[in-house]
Amino acid sequence: MKKSAFIITKMDCPSEEQMIRMKLEPYSEVKQLSFDIPNRRLEVYHTNEVDKIHQAISELKLNDRLENTEDEAELPLAPDDSKQRKILWWVLGINFGFFVVEMTTGWISNSMGLIADSLDMLADSIVYALSLFAVGGAVSRKKKVAKFSGYFQMGLALLGFSEVLRRFFSESGTPLFQWMIVIAVLALIGNLVSLWLINKAKSEEAHMQASAIFTSNDIIVNGGVILAGVLVYFLNSKWPDLAIGAIVFTFVMRGAVRILKIAK
Repeated sequence: MKKSAFIITKMDCPSEEQMIRMKLEPYSEVKQLSFDIPNRRLEVYHTNEVDKIHQAISELKLNDRLENTEDEAELPLAPDDSKQRKILWWVLGINFGFFVVEMTTGWISNSMGLIADSLDMLADSIVYALSLFAVGGAVSRKKKVAKFSGYFQMGLALLGFSEVLRRFFSESGTPLFQWMIVIAVLALIGNLVSLWLINKAKSEEAHMQASAIFTSNDIIVNGGVILAGVLVYFLNSKWPDLAIGAIVFTFVMRGAVRILKIAK
């Protein structure tokens, strides 16, 4: 058994991890993958030479570098991930639930900030779902699901951008700041619960560490929507809501591009 270590500088979230897993899945010589996302490091346990594996990873254009290869490596025991999967199901449920709540209340309250935050929640839900549903499935089916999800999310982001522009150049009403603040606070609580569940697992696994990073970023977005709601109240203006909406839609579009890369 050989072990090859790669440094992949653009691997910073679950999207890149899924891209690599799906890219290497057809290679029978790959026996196990070990991800260290915070340190941008991947260890591949494999038979045969590493050349084909290195070429496949390089095709993803994630700025990879082969660090070293050990010829006599011992394959580690695969971790029991049943507890982690259960936690990720809870996190997926929380994210998707708040996608529905924020999307609905965003339209009712005329808030692009809430709508954009709901799509950010949807983006995370898609990544978690791909991670959970990918186990044991055919590569072609996984790629079809990823492609559909990516284009769907991109379409929603483009619609969001167009709506922000329409409201920017028209006499649209000021959003209801009360809804913005209350719903964003509830979403913040939901993300804090998700982060607590993830940290409770005390896992060193890459997908759990990456999930914690994703959820921490969501908490920042929630804070941005709350701040926008406060500014809408004090300024009696729609501009803070449109600004935070445009910023978050940019994150959603970036997530869609990453998901589409998984489907390649």
